[in-house]
Amino acid sequence: MRRFNIPHNFELITIIELYAQWIREGKLVVNSDWNRDLGVKFTVQDPCNIARKSGSNKIVDDLRFVIKTVVGEENFIDTVPSHDNNFCCGGGGGALQAGFPDQRRAFGKIKFNQIMATKASYVIAPCHNCHGQIEDIGEHFGGEYHVVHLWTIIALAMGMLAETERAYLGPDLAEFGL
Repeated sequence: MRRFNIPHNFELITIIELYAQWIREGKLVVNSDWNRDLGVKFTVQDPCNIARKSGSNKIVDDLRFVIKTVVGEENFIDTVPSHDNNFCCGGGGGALQAGFPDQRRAFGKIKFNQIMATKASYVIAPCHNCHGQIEDIGEHFGGEYHVVHLWTIIALAMGMLAETERAYLGPDLAEFGL
C-alpha cells in the first residue's frame, strides 16, 4: 500500500506488539514469579520477516520485553548476534516444506550452533516455520532443548495453560501449574 500510494486508514501490527502493549497497559496480566525458583532458561528465535525484513527492531524489542516479563529477565539468554543481525533458521520461505531436508538442515546448523551456545532449555519461536525448523534441527543434530510457541509461555505465566496445550514442553514444565 505504501509502495503504490494506496490510501488506507489502518495500521498493520503483529500479535507480538499487541502482547507488549496489553502487558504495558495491564490488560494482559502476567509475571515471571512462576519461574523464579525453577530458573528455567529461555532464548528466542527472531523470525526473518519481523526481524530483518521489517526495517525496525521495534517488534523484536517488544518480543524480548514480553519474554522477559513472563520468564524473568535473569532467565532469558539472548542469542549472539540478535535482533536484525540474528541468523535465519533456514525453514522459512517454503524451505520447511520444499522437500530438501539435507540442505535445509545444513543451512540450519548455523542456527543450531547459535542456540546451543546459549545453553537455554527452551527456544521461543513466534513463527510457525521457525518452530518446525528449530525443532527438526534440534532432533537431527542432538540438541537438548525444547521449542515452544510464545503463547504457550504466556499462558503458563498466566496460570491458565491447559493440560492439552503442553505438547512442546519438556518434563520440567509439562505438569507445572496443573
